[in-house]
Amino acid sequence: MATTTKRVLIYRLGSLGDTLIALPALHLVARVFPNAERRMLTNFPVNVKAPPAAAILENSKLVHGYFRYSAGTRSPRELLSLWWQLLRWRPQVLVYMGAARGVESARRDAKFFRLCGISHLIGIPVTEDMQQNRLQEFGQFLEPEGARLVRNLVELGGIDLDAPASWDLLLTDKEHSRATEVLVPAASKPIIAVSVGTKVQSKDWGRDNWRALLHQIARLYPNHALALCGAGEENEASEFAADGWRENSSDPVINLCGRLTPRESAAVFAQARLFIGHDSGPMHLAAAVQTPCVAIFAARNKPRVWFPYGKQHRVLYHQTDCWGCGLETCIVERKKCLTSITVEEVMAQVRNVLG
Repeated sequence: MATTTKRVLIYRLGSLGDTLIALPALHLVARVFPNAERRMLTNFPVNVKAPPAAAILENSKLVHGYFRYSAGTRSPRELLSLWWQLLRWRPQVLVYMGAARGVESARRDAKFFRLCGISHLIGIPVTEDMQQNRLQEFGQFLEPEGARLVRNLVELGGIDLDAPASWDLLLTDKEHSRATEVLVPAASKPIIAVSVGTKVQSKDWGRDNWRALLHQIARLYPNHALALCGAGEENEASEFAADGWRENSSDPVINLCGRLTPRESAAVFAQARLFIGHDSGPMHLAAAVQTPCVAIFAARNKPRVWFPYGKQHRVLYHQTDCWGCGLETCIVERKKCLTSITVEEVMAQVRNVLG
C-alpha cells in the first residue's frame, strides 16, 4: 500500500518542542511513504513565543503542506470547515501523532477522521498502553515521549532513536550560512549558546540566576563567545543575564533574540560547544543538532518524558512532593522544584561537559 499511497495526513498539535520530539516519527513516515504528498493537521500558534510547526519543518521535505485549526475548538462552523477541507483533499492514510488525552478522546478523533473519508488510520492510541509512557530500565525511568510516538506507529516498522539521522532537521546550506554570518563577531572563538526564555511562568528559573550563572561561566571559560538565542520578547531578559558575563569577560556577547528563524537558531546551536537553557523549544533544537545540553527542568512533568534525547546531555530535575502538577503558573509552591536548583549545581554540569 505504501508505494501506491498518494496522500498521507499527519496529525500533530503543539509548538516548537512538540514538533521536534516527533522528528523520528516524521522521518519514519517519510521513509515508508516516500512518494506520497504528506500534509500535517496542526493548530494555530497559541503564544507569540511558540512558533508553528511550519517554522520548524519548512525546507525539510518531511511535510509538504498544512491544515490548521484552533485546538480544542467546539465551534460547529470551524469543525465543518475542517471536515470539508480534509474531505476534498481525500487523504488515504492518517498517521496519528497526537498527545495522550485519554482513550475516549482518541476514539472521538478516530470517528472524525473516518467521517473525513480516511479508511486507514495508524497510531491512534485507543488503548491505555498506547496512551502511557512505559516504565523502562527495571521500572526506574519513563519512556521518552518521542519513543512513545514511534512505538504507536509499529505498523510502519521501526526507527533507531539513537541515530542522529532520526533527529535530522535537514538544514539547508542557506540556513548554515546565515548562522555563520551572525556568528562572525565570535571571531572563531568556541561558542556557548544560551536561551533564558520560556513561554510559561512555571519553567522560568529566574533572571538573577541566569545572570549569576553567566558571571561564573565567563570567569571559568575565558576565550569563549556567548550566543543568546530566543524570541524578540526575550531580548531584554537576555541582555540582563549577559551583563553577568560582561562583568568577568570582554569576550564577545552575540544577542540573536528575534533575529533568526527557529531553523537558523538550530544552525547556530550546531556550531556551539554547549547549549544551556530551560525545558524549552530551543533546548530541543540544540538536541536535534546533537549539541550537548545542560537543561534546567521544573518538575511540572514526570521525569525523562520531555528530557532532550541522547546520552550527551545533563538534566537538572528536582523531584519535589508536588511533581507532575502540569501547572503553567505556580503560585502556591513558588516553583520550589525549579528555584531549589542552584547556580552551583548548574555550573557542576557545565564543567562535566566542557571540562
